[in-house]
Parts: sequence; C-alpha cells; structure tokens
Amino acid sequence: MTDPTTATLAAALLDAQPAAAVDLAAEVRTGPVGAAELAAHLAARMCHDYISPAGAIISGLDLLEDPSAQDMREEAMGLIASSAKKLVDHLSFDRVALGASAAAETFDTRALETLAQGVFAHGRASLTWSVEPRALPKPAARALLNLAQIGLGALPTGGVATVQTTDEDGFVSLEVECKGARARLRPAVIDGLEGRRLGEGLPGLWVQAYYLRQIVDSAGGGLDYDVSEERVAVRVRMPD
Repeated sequence: MTDPTTATLAAALLDAQPAAAVDLAAEVRTGPVGAAELAAHLAARMCHDYISPAGAIISGLDLLEDPSAQDMREEAMGLIASSAKKLVDHLSFDRVALGASAAAETFDTRALETLAQGVFAHGRASLTWSVEPRALPKPAARALLNLAQIGLGALPTGGVATVQTTDEDGFVSLEVECKGARARLRPAVIDGLEGRRLGEGLPGLWVQAYYLRQIVDSAGGGLDYDVSEERVAVRVRMPD
C-alpha cells in the first residue's frame, strides 16, 4: 500500500510540473537573442527578399537563350527588367534599414521616402508619406524605414499605409497607420515588437519587428502598437 504522505507529495509534484514548464517556456521566449543569432535571422530575411527577383532574372535569361522561345523575347526582357528593379529596390532599402549603409549619421526624409516607395511598388498596398523634409539621425531613419515595411506586411491584400512624424521636445514620434480590409499584425510580428523570441510563425516577419525593437531600446526610445478592425498602428518615439 502506498504511504499517504508519499502519494500527497507525488500529486503535488505532478501539479507543479505544468506551471514550471510554462515558467521555463516564458523565460526562454523573453531571453535575449544573441548577436550571431540575430545576424543569421537578418541574413535569412534578406536572402528571402532577393532570391525571388534573382531567380526571375535567371528565368528571363534562360528564355532569351532558348531557340524555341524566341517568340517570347519581349516578355523575357520585360521579366528581366522588372525583376532587376525589384532586386535593386530591396537592396537599396535594406542597405539603410538593416545595414551599416554609409558613414552619414543623418538621412534626408526625402531620400527615405524614395527607398520606402521603391519597396511598396512591389507590394499590394500603397504608401502615403506624410513626413516633412528634414534630417533624421541614423537610428530614427532606420526605425522609420522598418516601420514602413512592417506597415506593408500588415496589409497583405492591399490598403493604405500612412507614415508620419511629429516633433516632441527633443524626441521625434514616428508612426505607420495601416488601413485595409485585412489589416493585421501577425503573432510573429507582435512577438518581435514586444522584444520576445519567436514563438510560432515566420522568422522573416519576426526578425524585422525584433530588430526594430532593438533599435528603439538601444536609443532609449519607446514603442507601442494597437490593432482594431481594418486598422493597425505602430508608433515609435526616438531621440532627435
């Protein structure tokens, strides 16, 4: 016969295990992401952006070299041209949004608009850039571009993403407001915005949001977001 005290202790241990597992999972998800791991996720994200247009360029070149497809020469040239533009637009954007980009410590918002519009040209949503011409420090410029692209991702079936800035006593407030029929922030994006490790979802969506959070935290800024029916807004406050 089992001793009553032993049975009670065993039951208590069994009851405690799920809570301990939950606590451990929460700790793992909120733990910091190492620099090497973050760099690997960013590299994978960029490769994902580049492989599609690069592959399309190769397909176009193959058509040009195919003797049986000479009647498709015009279509092949069009495919090569549009894919090359998409590749350059993404490379130019990522150079500033994700990379060291240049020695410049400030960026003109008009140049940032050109980069953002270049990426939006290959998506389903449109971009309204309600930002006055001015210079932004590099951290704020990176944050603004990443906000814009997160806004594009929040409108998978189309809509309008409006980017705007407001000066606030030594800080600049950056916001993207997205309006569309299926406007949403995926769970992976929310994980990133809240500084958590990826739970479920696509790493490419998570890493940009997480990187944005790291930019904001490193600069001593703040970040918040809200989601309602057919509307998403993400706001960042950065030192000016």
